[in-house]
Amino acid sequence: MTISKQEHSINEEIKDKEVRLIDSDGSQLGIVSIEEALKKAIARDLDLVKIAPNAVPPVCKVMDYGKFRFEQAKREKEARKSQKVVETKEIRLGLNIDVHDFNTKAKHAQRFIKDGDKVKVSIRFRGREMGHPEIGLETMNRFAETCAEFSVVEKPAKMEGRNMLMFLAPKKN
Repeated sequence: MTISKQEHSINEEIKDKEVRLIDSDGSQLGIVSIEEALKKAIARDLDLVKIAPNAVPPVCKVMDYGKFRFEQAKREKEARKSQKVVETKEIRLGLNIDVHDFNTKAKHAQRFIKDGDKVKVSIRFRGREMGHPEIGLETMNRFAETCAEFSVVEKPAKMEGRNMLMFLAPKKN
């Protein structure tokens, strides 16, 4: 993690003639020259940071820049911690799948969905099986019904080349 990444101009880097100055406690000090703003920041042993460069005149604040960057990095880290990455797990079925195998695959899919992941269900058609896509569709619909308690069909079963694909997503609470 890099802390030195700067997106604000500080102290002598600010090239504007006049700025709108905000004190470290948040009170507005009005529009002042850049020299006067720098003097006020140095007198308090703090930094002058340009926080709104596109405003007219630009807005600068007197603050401890190191502390500001640290707190900003801490907030970003907390935001990343609370994010949940949704993965897509794949379940492959056969066209002539037996009952026990079917139930096992359905249980796996339900476990993935309970964990908050999406499930991609696929059937690969081989050889003469290509002539019977309706059997695959029937198997897919049965699979969707088995998982209906925990999931919704995000994308219904559809032939794509030799494969039939369907996507299931967790139900919203």
